[in-house]
Amino acid sequence: MTSQSVTLNDSVTKRIVAWMNERFPFANALLFFILYLTSAAVARTALDQEIKISLIDLLNCFIVWGLFLVIRIFDEHKDYELDVLNHPQRVLQSGLITLKHLKILAGISIVGQMAFSFYLDGFTLGSAMISWLIMFGYLCLMGVEFFCGEWLEKRLTLYAFTHMMIMPLIVFWLANIAVPGADITSVLTPSLYIMMLLAFVSGFCFEIARKTRGPEEERETVDSYSKIFGTKGSAYVVFGLITGMLLSQVLLLCFLNIKYVFVYCIVLFITYILAGKQVFSFIKAPSLKGREKNEAAIAINMLVGYLVIIIAVLVNNGIAWSII
Repeated sequence: MTSQSVTLNDSVTKRIVAWMNERFPFANALLFFILYLTSAAVARTALDQEIKISLIDLLNCFIVWGLFLVIRIFDEHKDYELDVLNHPQRVLQSGLITLKHLKILAGISIVGQMAFSFYLDGFTLGSAMISWLIMFGYLCLMGVEFFCGEWLEKRLTLYAFTHMMIMPLIVFWLANIAVPGADITSVLTPSLYIMMLLAFVSGFCFEIARKTRGPEEERETVDSYSKIFGTKGSAYVVFGLITGMLLSQVLLLCFLNIKYVFVYCIVLFITYILAGKQVFSFIKAPSLKGREKNEAAIAINMLVGYLVIIIAVLVNNGIAWSII
């Protein structure tokens, strides 16, 4: 469903769904769910807690999806004027929905996150709520571009770095909602620090790959890393970050004291080689199709990496996660 398949005569719900299909596809939910489950596995293993999936975990997954929806909506507000110029055909920019619709959607999600964190804390100001406030406070600073948007936007790499710093804070919140009632500092184990690093590097890698374009894609009014580093240089940065993802994944498995860690490393190395091969194919022949393949390869690399960590924790504990 796109802007071409909906009109102002359609219901607001249908038009919002069309916007989500365009800017926040439901397929992305899988990665958000896996990010939460990986953070939960790391936090619970480090604190020697029972490995299980409960109804609360399933609800947590949807709450986390709502958080990333809010981040998307913040970006839609921040980039609205530029997107009107560059992408007038989009659902939002064509007037099928308005920023007010998205504000209402974000407000509902924010209230849900607050209420659920408060519930997990037993209706007191505990670790889940405090970690959410820290994370959301930083997200609000991102929303106003740290009060130096004009200066920051001229420094695209620094811009991306400051915005990707939200990922460690998200993992911190995820760990606290995964082990409600624990002291807020108790989840800050070496394993969780590495998980935070992995989330940061992964997000940074995907962001740069997304804005590393072939010559035919470049537009004067749209920023890209290929304008800064050159097409090949930017792709080499992506490859370096893929390498950083692999090192973080292996280090995390080691800190979790996973048995037969070399088996999991083989799987991680295979996905690393496949992703790297795609990036080098793009370097040889940069194109729109190649950039899209880069994004897909990195997304698969991220997904497999998180799944390997979850599976390793399950096998290490000698059980499958019980569902209660």
